[in-house]
Amino acid sequence: MRCGIDLGGTKTEAVILDDAGDIIWRDRVPTPAQSYDAILDTIDSLVHAADARAGHAVDLGIGMPGSLSPKTGKIRNSNTQCLIGQPFRKHMQRRLGREVRLANDANCFALSEAYDGAGAGAHAVFGVILGTGCGGGLVIDAKLQVGANGIGGEWGHNPLAAPRADEVPGPACYCGRHGCNEVWLSGTGLARDHYETTGEKLTAIEIAAQETPEAKASIDRLTDRLARALGAVINLVDPDVIVLGGGLSNIDTLYTRVPKLWADYIFSDVVNTRLVPNKHGDASGVRGAAWLWPGSR
Repeated sequence: MRCGIDLGGTKTEAVILDDAGDIIWRDRVPTPAQSYDAILDTIDSLVHAADARAGHAVDLGIGMPGSLSPKTGKIRNSNTQCLIGQPFRKHMQRRLGREVRLANDANCFALSEAYDGAGAGAHAVFGVILGTGCGGGLVIDAKLQVGANGIGGEWGHNPLAAPRADEVPGPACYCGRHGCNEVWLSGTGLARDHYETTGEKLTAIEIAAQETPEAKASIDRLTDRLARALGAVINLVDPDVIVLGGGLSNIDTLYTRVPKLWADYIFSDVVNTRLVPNKHGDASGVRGAAWLWPGSR
């Protein structure tokens, strides 16, 4: 049995998966996001509960915001700021007395959907999270591609492809640059763009549900930008399947409209890449953390 833990900003979830991919145990607790030591205690407690349920020490994978620096072994780029600069993996392994596999939460989403989700059986799967931020992960032959620098699939901080004159330099991003995919394609980016265009303060979900001309125009801009950004991904990676997750993945029209637009930005006379919604929903991240320990397929 393998245990996956999804360390989120507000909640931490743990599951045990069997080899068939069925969840046979689950627990969820609030994340003490302001205290590093409290996060260690929380995960320690969940793992011991998983061990008790399994009857042995489970194989453990953790999905978390940010990534592990291959240079320092410490966490970087995390919006759970108490993790930054901490040797998180080392500390957890010392506490638990076993190997701990660690991956970015977007990578876990991609792995879950490639392993036994919407991209199952495909050679190359690019997983995209369009939520509060804009994350991504690449999986080839059911193996996560972390990369030499530990940032494989990190497309959210690439600049928006083929920017229009009014999109340059683009809004400031927390990474220190301007015009990143994240500031255009995330839920917060959609809400900001709508507000700056219309003066209406609506959430991304509210904009997607509106039938007003203004809301439809905001979704049109999102659709065009997503087509350009994914066109750049296809030119580079040429995946068989792109799977969308996060709150914006629930906008059904993206799956029909984006593929009609992205052909203009792809260097090919045919585009066979499929754009699909995720299969496992909110459980994809925690399932992907468990699949950091591969089993039978």
